[in-house]
Amino acid sequence: MFIFIILFILLLVLLVTNIHIVPQAHCYVLERLGQYLVTWEAGFHIKVPIFDRIVNKISLKEQVLDFPPQSVITKDNVTMKIDSVVYAKVFDARLYTYGVENPMIGLQNLAATTLRNIIGSMELDQTLSSRDKINTEMQQILDEATDKWGIKVTRVEIKNIIPPAEIEEVMTKQMRAERERRQTVLEAQAHQEAVVSRAEGDKRAKVLSAEAEKEARIATAQGEAQAIKMVYEAEADGMRLLANAGINEEVLRLKSIEALKNVADGQATKIYIPNDLNR
Repeated sequence: MFIFIILFILLLVLLVTNIHIVPQAHCYVLERLGQYLVTWEAGFHIKVPIFDRIVNKISLKEQVLDFPPQSVITKDNVTMKIDSVVYAKVFDARLYTYGVENPMIGLQNLAATTLRNIIGSMELDQTLSSRDKINTEMQQILDEATDKWGIKVTRVEIKNIIPPAEIEEVMTKQMRAERERRQTVLEAQAHQEAVVSRAEGDKRAKVLSAEAEKEARIATAQGEAQAIKMVYEAEADGMRLLANAGINEEVLRLKSIEALKNVADGQATKIYIPNDLNR
C-alpha cells in the first residue's frame, strides 16, 4: 500500500512538472525524441515526460535591436560611423529555431554588411541627405534575407551619422557661410523694399498735393463765378424795380442834376456837366 502511495505521488509530481502555460505573445518549440514536433501557442499544454523536450522559448513581440555604430566608407572615400536601429519580430518559430544559429547575431552582422554596401555606393553629401532612402533599402534587403530565418524586419532607422572631425569642421564653415549669405540677401531685399516704399509714398504725396491744389483752384473759380453772377442778378433786379416803379427818362435827368448839385457843394474845382442835360 505504501508503495502505491509513493508511485502515485511520483506520478503526480511528474505530471505537474510537465504541465506548461505559455504566456501571451510567446511560443514554445517542442521536440520529441530529437525531432521537431509542434509549436505551442499561448495557453495550457502538457508534454510527455522523457520523450518530449522544449528546445526554444520565443517572444513574438517586436524587438528593438540597437546595434553599435559601424565604420563605413562612402563612394568618395570618406570614413564615418553610422548608428542604426532595426525593428524585427519572429513570425515563424520553427524557422527561427532551425534556420540559423543565433539568428539575432546573424541579423546584426547582416545589417552591418548591408549598411556598408549601401553607403559604399553613395557620396558623402548624398549619404547625409538620404536617410529615408537608406532606411528603405536596408529594410527591404534585410526583410528578404531573414525570411528563411523566420524573422520579419518591420523597420530600419539610421539613428546617427558621425563624419570625421575635419569633415564636420568644413560642414560647419559651409553652414556658417550659407547663413551669412542668406542674411545678406535678406538685408538687401529689406533695403530694396524700403526704398520702393519710400518712393511710392513720395509719389502718392505729390499726387494728393496736386489733386488738392486743383480742387482749391476749382473751388476759387466757382466762388468768383458765383459772385459775378450774383452782382449781375442784383443789377438786373434793380433795373426791373425801377421799370416797375414807372420812372422815365426825365426823372432820371432830374436826379442827375440833384446829384451834380451835391457834388458842387464839395471841394471840387472843376465840374463836368453832361451834354444831354440841355435837352
